[in-house]
Amino acid sequence: MGEHSLTRALRELLLARRTAALGTRDADGEVFVSMVPFAIDPSTQELVLHVSGLAAHTGNLQRHPRVSLLVTAAETEGEPVHALPRVTLDAIAAIAEPGSEAAARARDVYLQRFPEAEMMTTLGDFRFVHLQVQGARQVAGFGAARSLPADEVRNALAPAKE
Repeated sequence: MGEHSLTRALRELLLARRTAALGTRDADGEVFVSMVPFAIDPSTQELVLHVSGLAAHTGNLQRHPRVSLLVTAAETEGEPVHALPRVTLDAIAAIAEPGSEAAARARDVYLQRFPEAEMMTTLGDFRFVHLQVQGARQVAGFGAARSLPADEVRNALAPAKE
């Protein structure tokens, strides 16, 4: 049996888009949303962020590692925005220890997608964050919505099987 068409659509969305809205909770438990670039580590089926220790979302995810990430397709002029393909990923964030193998792997993955960020990866206050997906809600278009368990999302984050 082949891959589900919505899983293919999810993979295509995540490969096509490079930024997302990251939802974290601040020290008071209030929701905070920011924009973050993200990369995909196909070997671990995790998302990788590169964040500054000075950013509010970094402190938030250190205090409350459960986060949410919204990735949405770009608008097309003349098309209804209500049917835009999108996915909300529920994840657990873990900061890679600087100098660790996990940080080196994350850097390699991140720079494959964002080679222009190489200089930023040398700044002392920046860290790599791994997002381990726990589940998702995918909307592939009007009338095409589903909730996904973690293993199905990981399938979409892995390289496509030919």
